[in-house]
Amino acid sequence: MARLAFAATQLLRFAWVEARCCAFAVAVFAGLALSTVVPLPIARYDALLAYCVLVTAVFRAVGWETTREVAVIAGFHAVGLAFELVKVPLGSWSYPEPAVTKVLGVPLYSGFLYAAVGSYVVAAWRLFDLRVSGYRAVPTAAVAAAIYANLITHHWLPDLRWPLAGLLIAVTWGANVHFTVGDRRYRMPLALSFALIGFFLWLAENIATFFGAWHYPHQLETWRLVDPAKFGAWAMLVSVTFVLVAAWRSRAGPLPEPSRTPPRGMLSGS
Repeated sequence: MARLAFAATQLLRFAWVEARCCAFAVAVFAGLALSTVVPLPIARYDALLAYCVLVTAVFRAVGWETTREVAVIAGFHAVGLAFELVKVPLGSWSYPEPAVTKVLGVPLYSGFLYAAVGSYVVAAWRLFDLRVSGYRAVPTAAVAAAIYANLITHHWLPDLRWPLAGLLIAVTWGANVHFTVGDRRYRMPLALSFALIGFFLWLAENIATFFGAWHYPHQLETWRLVDPAKFGAWAMLVSVTFVLVAAWRSRAGPLPEPSRTPPRGMLSGS
């Protein structure tokens, strides 16, 4: 009975930390939902851009993110926006509503959807006190770069996502993510963490398209479930985010604790 109670407590602790890691993403999705029902004085995409900038400023002001974290997350915004500027003109998905802040059919707020993923990984690294063992940085980064390139080049060249998925599993084989919940350390295969995050991103994508964040071609007339194959695409794209954050953390050194983060005295070492 005591073991069951401890497991339940750990699960609640894990869920609480996960909720904190998702705070930025939740704020962005709340804005998407509210923008569908609240009258706005400007175009919705323009309002969402202003809202996301405000959320970023508030998170920094209250100490939920450090200045360095905000800078890294802004980098994810830029990477995601560049991706959108290629994919949207090719017809992969669309943003049908009018807006002043659109470039080549892409509203500038869309970069914050990628920034939300970056925010999650950055926050998880800090709040779960992540460490990675058996991580082969160079081959993993090479495969992640190929994955990112293939998401664009498959419009003209053969789609290599399945061979690249196999390579990703191969280069991360034996790599584990170590994380802290309460005063216990746990570990999880790195590839499994990519798959789990990818699945929840696919769920989030369904919510986002339901609220009109963007539309796939099959959703233009009425909302339909996002193709389950996108789950795999998200899992592979998470590897790109992980590689970038891992490279930054290895060079940036220890992060200062944001003012709202509880003391880590109870956390055990890696």
